[in-house]
Amino acid sequence: MIAPVLKGLLLGLILSISIGPVVFAILKQSLTNGHKAGYAFVAGVSASDISLLFICNVFTALFTLVLSHKAIIAMVGAGFLLLMGLYTLIFKKIKIESIGDDKDKTMSKRDIIGVFVSGFLMNTLNPSVFLFWFAWTAAIGADASATNSPLAYKLLVFGTCLLFVLVSDLAKVALAGTLRPKLTEKTLVWINRLSGIIILIFSAALFYSALQY
Repeated sequence: MIAPVLKGLLLGLILSISIGPVVFAILKQSLTNGHKAGYAFVAGVSASDISLLFICNVFTALFTLVLSHKAIIAMVGAGFLLLMGLYTLIFKKIKIESIGDDKDKTMSKRDIIGVFVSGFLMNTLNPSVFLFWFAWTAAIGADASATNSPLAYKLLVFGTCLLFVLVSDLAKVALAGTLRPKLTEKTLVWINRLSGIIILIFSAALFYSALQY
């Protein structure tokens, strides 16, 4: 099934290039506390994404069961994506975070666990992350319901997405020293615009598919 894999890759691309506090936190942990801390933080963020994705899928599954109208589910997801895309493209402000110098720090197991928990909580307590996953589970769920194997479809999409984001975040840790000087305000603005445009394209496609139901 090539289609769900491609959707997962595109979804992962959107999430990995989205400019938010987690991106700068990954770089900050890597540059100030070393790569081990950066990897622990990424593990916490990844665990949070998996948890939120599971919760959102449960909610949307119940939502679908109650309404029994996949067109409405698709329209709801498309509406969320439209608002998210417009916010990202027009209203979202880009702020350059202060990041420390490249220096290692001795980290105990307790420190590593603390970094993991901080990554988990920073991602989980960010409302935009929850809305992101809720919108996409509604959108992908509507597409999956039109296939012969909805569960396999969703597993392929979200599994590919999470794997892409994890590899991307690990690369950010490994290349933290190289990436930091390139994160100028102008660069971030263009990345933010690209992310918003991709989300709007998905929203339009989902609206169109909802009209076909």
